[in-house]
Amino acid sequence: MKQLKNTIPVFDICSLSGQDEALHEIIADPFAAYLKVHPNLHLPHRHSFYHIVFFTEGGGYHTIDFERFDVKAGQIYFMIPGQVHSWNFKGSVDGFVVNFSDELFRSFLSNEVYLAQYPFFKGIAGESVCQLTGKTREEVNGILGRIVAEQRRNDALSPDLIRAYLMELFIIVHRACPASVPARIPQQNQLILANFRKLVDSYYAEKRLPKDYAAMLYITPNHLNALCKDLMGKPAGEMIRDRILLEAKRLLINAGLGISEVALQLNFSDNSHFTKFFKKNTQLTPEEFRKASGNAG
Repeated sequence: MKQLKNTIPVFDICSLSGQDEALHEIIADPFAAYLKVHPNLHLPHRHSFYHIVFFTEGGGYHTIDFERFDVKAGQIYFMIPGQVHSWNFKGSVDGFVVNFSDELFRSFLSNEVYLAQYPFFKGIAGESVCQLTGKTREEVNGILGRIVAEQRRNDALSPDLIRAYLMELFIIVHRACPASVPARIPQQNQLILANFRKLVDSYYAEKRLPKDYAAMLYITPNHLNALCKDLMGKPAGEMIRDRILLEAKRLLINAGLGISEVALQLNFSDNSHFTKFFKKNTQLTPEEFRKASGNAG
């Protein structure tokens, strides 16, 4: 199958920091200053790192994997590597931004899927945004200020203190968003789910059935479905379908690709089959989605 280029740019920590710092695994800045240094990040783009933004003021909206969220003071959002993001701000916008690599915690904790226990790090746009109020908002503002200060201090102990501040941040936000309260999930189950998602990311265009992934994970399809329902609230087949649909949207915003080329990239038998799949799941044809995204060509 011919592979077509997806032109959505991908940014990494080094390209955004512009230098090889001792704390190369994290960037933490006041958001207004960050926007001045990176003015082009309003266009659709992806990150190779985890991304957190907390707004203290601002208007307009931002999108995560094509789902739109209005910007409000007190809002915090979380993104995992690979998600597509864009901004359309109005007026003065400020707050804090924290970008950190997967290695920041992988080299620090024995639980390699520690971040995956938090619903806002599932990669589901609707569960990654939380509106904070009152004392929680003040606490988060203080923690992020300390993270920025500690990165600028940048001594031998700074990485560990920043990790501790981030873990405190995750727990506080977690408790403040009732819909995001986690169950006590065995680490082995978290690991299976994480591996399933990695496999889907690699094979979504080739393998469409849960049994294919269950075989690669050495578990039964029923076990895989049960894990997905317990941890993600949806069956394995729906997760595979959602990943195909997400990639379709990512390809469709590339005005240089025809609809038939997108269908080919996603391994649909023909353009008609792809159009039916897309409209069934979005209520829009691929052409209508492209036009609504401002990329008709």
